[in-house]
Amino acid sequence: MTDLETSMATIIAVFQKYSEREGDKHKLKKSELKDLLHDELPDLMEHVKDQAALDGLMESLDADGDAECDFQEFMTFVSVVTVCCHDFFEHEDE
Repeated sequence: MTDLETSMATIIAVFQKYSEREGDKHKLKKSELKDLLHDELPDLMEHVKDQAALDGLMESLDADGDAECDFQEFMTFVSVVTVCCHDFFEHEDE
């Protein structure tokens, strides 16, 4: 597989690893999302000091209002964070 194909497969595998823990295996419950963020993005989460901000993140990801995060909602989050990281590193080189 190419690097991009491997990255895509990894994102899917990480989502499934956490979503399969409880309830609907195609959606992340709030507790599963928190575990995923803390385990898989520890450097990013190190900068999140406010629990309310984390709760707000979950609410903002929940586009359909079902109190869970499906794969499309999760990918929106991954995309936004990736764009922010790209912008940060792009400006760091200047």
